[in-house]
Amino acid sequence: MPLCHDKPTARETLAPSALHKLPATPKTIHWGYFDAALAPAITVKSGDLIQAEAITHHAGDAPELMMDAAIHTIFREVPASDRTPGVHIMTGPIYVEGARPGDILEVRYLSMTPRCRYGSNLAANWGYLYKEFGEKERVTIYQVDPGGNTARAHYAYDFPGKYMVPGTITRCPDCDRQTALEGVRVPVRPHLGTAGVAPDAKGRVSTIPPGKHGGNIDNWRIGAGATMYYPVQVDGGLFSIGDPHISQGDGELSGTAIEASLDVVFQIFLRRDFTFPSPLLETPECWIVHGFNEDLNVAMRDAATDMLGLLHEHKGLSKNDAYSLMSVAADFAVTQVVDGRQGIHVRIPRTIFPPD
Repeated sequence: MPLCHDKPTARETLAPSALHKLPATPKTIHWGYFDAALAPAITVKSGDLIQAEAITHHAGDAPELMMDAAIHTIFREVPASDRTPGVHIMTGPIYVEGARPGDILEVRYLSMTPRCRYGSNLAANWGYLYKEFGEKERVTIYQVDPGGNTARAHYAYDFPGKYMVPGTITRCPDCDRQTALEGVRVPVRPHLGTAGVAPDAKGRVSTIPPGKHGGNIDNWRIGAGATMYYPVQVDGGLFSIGDPHISQGDGELSGTAIEASLDVVFQIFLRRDFTFPSPLLETPECWIVHGFNEDLNVAMRDAATDMLGLLHEHKGLSKNDAYSLMSVAADFAVTQVVDGRQGIHVRIPRTIFPPD
């Protein structure tokens, strides 16, 4: 069986899969954490489709533009004391029947549609150049153009003090609005900043750092048409999505992307025909391996080691050949430097290999 879905799996040859709808409500979200003891929001079978809502915790940066009645309900009914230890609103978890530790969840992201036409970027206190800007925090609200392929700055304002409480409603109509980025258009590429399975740990695990379970990877390529492979940590997988974005650059330098709620359709398959030690991303063009660590040098080494394993164990190259190929054909880049545990990703084009 191939590593990825170059050929149909046995599941794909069966009858059409069930479709599950998973709206985001105070009862179907968990704010700021993964937890292996959390009761599932829904239970699905391998091959099932899920239509889910992913809500940004930055909707309060422009509540008149980014919050509808359902989002207001979440912000109102989930107390600030229960938004811990991380910051992201996660929809789920989804229990996958039969999933066990050691299995892989293959998640095919089919569509990601902005819920509203607006999103927020925060130059935050955890941003990479915070001190260089005099420890000032600034919000820029972006508007998606009607065609849907670009976004432009709608207005900006300075946030007083430090943005510390997840889900802060900033009352921006009362702020001093400024023009920003006149004439500039930003490509729109909706994706999930945070998604993954529950880690094998007691109690709540913060959504902020990425890890072997997935989590806050912040790779803008995890959008429609991409497939992610998540190593299962606990029974059922307990998969959740959140931290939706409509655009981000590699690095996420200021601390956030353009944060905006998305409606997401995806399909989950349970895989037991291969293993991989870290979250693996497949796009139509390439395979992408991730490495995470507080030290970017260590993250780089982890990404390189796992890509070496991908090429050796799953593509059949000798380690010497894989090492040479990585040096001449693989692209390493910084995924993000603002989540405490920083990220490196490495891409290898699929077109350089002969067809399976």
